[in-house]
Amino acid sequence: MTTFGIDLGTTYSCIARVDEAGRAVVIKNALGADLTPSVVYFESPDNVVVGQAAKELAKLSPDLVVSRIKRRMGEDFELIFHDETHTPETISALILRELARAAAAETGEKVEDVVITVPAYFGVAQREATRNAGRIAGLNVLDVVPEPVAAALHYEAMGKGEDRTILVFDLGGGTFDTTVIKLVGNDVNVVCTDGDHHLGGADWDDKVADFLLERFLDENPGSAAGDSEDFQQELALAAENLKKALSSVQSRRYPMRFDGRSCTPELTRTQFEAMASDKLEMTMNITARTIETAKNAGISAFDEVLLVGGSSRVPAVAAMLRERFGFEPRMLDPDLAVAKGAALFALIESVKIALPDAEDGGAPKVSEAKVEDVANKLGITAEKVRQLAGKTVTTVVPRAFGILSTHLDENEQEIHSISHILEANRPLPASPDTQKFYTLYPDQVAIKIEIWEQAGAVSSSDLADNNKIGEGRISGLPPLPRSSPLDVTFRMNEMGLLRVEAVELKTGKKLNMELQIQGVMSKDEVGKARTAVARYAVGE
Repeated sequence: MTTFGIDLGTTYSCIARVDEAGRAVVIKNALGADLTPSVVYFESPDNVVVGQAAKELAKLSPDLVVSRIKRRMGEDFELIFHDETHTPETISALILRELARAAAAETGEKVEDVVITVPAYFGVAQREATRNAGRIAGLNVLDVVPEPVAAALHYEAMGKGEDRTILVFDLGGGTFDTTVIKLVGNDVNVVCTDGDHHLGGADWDDKVADFLLERFLDENPGSAAGDSEDFQQELALAAENLKKALSSVQSRRYPMRFDGRSCTPELTRTQFEAMASDKLEMTMNITARTIETAKNAGISAFDEVLLVGGSSRVPAVAAMLRERFGFEPRMLDPDLAVAKGAALFALIESVKIALPDAEDGGAPKVSEAKVEDVANKLGITAEKVRQLAGKTVTTVVPRAFGILSTHLDENEQEIHSISHILEANRPLPASPDTQKFYTLYPDQVAIKIEIWEQAGAVSSSDLADNNKIGEGRISGLPPLPRSSPLDVTFRMNEMGLLRVEAVELKTGKKLNMELQIQGVMSKDEVGKARTAVARYAVGE
């Protein structure tokens, strides 16, 4: 029974597995390509097209095409096509279905058990939305794994498995993370992570597309090109190709034609780097924060700085890392490393599920026959089973989490702030100390608990720098005196699932929440969406 790793990307996605020789390999799609554009074209009420054809059809039917949907994961966001409502989860599920269909056709094996990668800086809502997308696609999602962790597993599998500390600079199509990871023996430990899930190569593409449109309008004053969705879709496709070309050449011209008028502007690498400098500077600022956080954790040097993600190919990225930090970064299979690492993680998870009683160090408390049985089912050696059973992968809390707290100023006006209980970059599973809060008014008979998640670049108590992700209530209380105590406990497991317990200490009444996160589908909604998505014919 093969398990699969899926890199569900903003601009491109791919799927991988571990072959009979123990190597992680990417499975080609129906067109024979490693990467599938994360683009969906709603051709009819019953048929969708995913991938390269959908990307090209964007020029003809832009109102029926969706791209970059990963940036909306975890948001309460809807799109309507052919009178059917779609969410980021259902659209992502269609991409996942096509990846699974193509992989099954290529390998002859049904795709069921998968691990899906997420940006390291994805919060609880985005991660749960990603899991739901897999469920809607009809997949059994063993786990979601941070993309830099997957890249580190691929790095380790390439024979670089000695004890090392690495910095992963992951610049994808739509998201960016920097993550510090320690590889020690059989352990992969995330030390800290930082990032921005709305920053990536697509932003570079937008800059180039704007440049092309501006040049066309400069040479053709009065043109309606700026109001044409078709023309702008054409420029979006051209912009990505120009960006890629400028990684290997110094300049490139692009011929444009609209309504009988033409223009062939030249874009140089220098111009491109200048127009993208603000976005690149953002990546460097995040990298600096990550380095400082690692330093506070006792890490002052890195054995390797790895460039991951297709957009890290832009020459200015490596150049600025050298200039700013003195690094000598190297590419690590930038387009495919994450999918390959996800396949390895999927295999690790499947072994641990099959051998739940395995001890640390890989000596299972099970019979040799059981080990052999698992090896046969997974298509790997018994020795590999023992090795994987002992491997540990430790990630961290991606952002700070807390509750809304309120106090009264001298004028008895309410002042709100966020009291963080679970801090970012704490190793998972995380069980911080219980914190005590107090009722605000006399004779309260109910207490509302609001759960908030860090949204800004750094942890802050300001509401503007946090997002509300859920709430609960303790009700039916006797009238309480002012300043009655309340204990609040946060727990987050290895998969990033947050549990909150609040106890009113006078009565002992409890609120236990396994968060139903705002903006994320309920189990019933996932079931209905799965039925709705299953009726579509999906193809490349």
